[in-house]
Amino acid sequence: MASLFNHLLVPLDFTPKNAAALRVALDMAKQNNARVTLMHVVETIDYADDEEIAAFYETLKKRARAKLESYAESFHDAKLSVAVKIVMGKTSRGIVSYAMQKDIDLVILSSHKVKLDEAPKGWATLSYQVSILCQCPVLLVK
Repeated sequence: MASLFNHLLVPLDFTPKNAAALRVALDMAKQNNARVTLMHVVETIDYADDEEIAAFYETLKKRARAKLESYAESFHDAKLSVAVKIVMGKTSRGIVSYAMQKDIDLVILSSHKVKLDEAPKGWATLSYQVSILCQCPVLLVK
């Protein structure tokens, strides 16, 4: 029987809550023999184009790549296909665009727990934006 999820996208922001999404992604990749892309979006500042900002972004990209590569080790150890991707721009747009361009089958996104009496209004959370805009299924992990 063909696997339902062949390519998993795991956006990471390098906070402790990412551990749960990484565990779920590893388990799902094993079960489905799926490819995994670990992604980080470096949030850019609109209309900032000088050399100092460019150097700053390069530093952020190098740090992100090192962290993504370290997370990829557990997937390599499990003999799974894993890639790392760094995208520049707005986080939600970067995740949704990449998922559409690369025919992602499932986005596994970590989300923080929200108290009902403190729920943000409108488009306040990244997980809400991605889950509404993404054309593929999105699994929110808490």
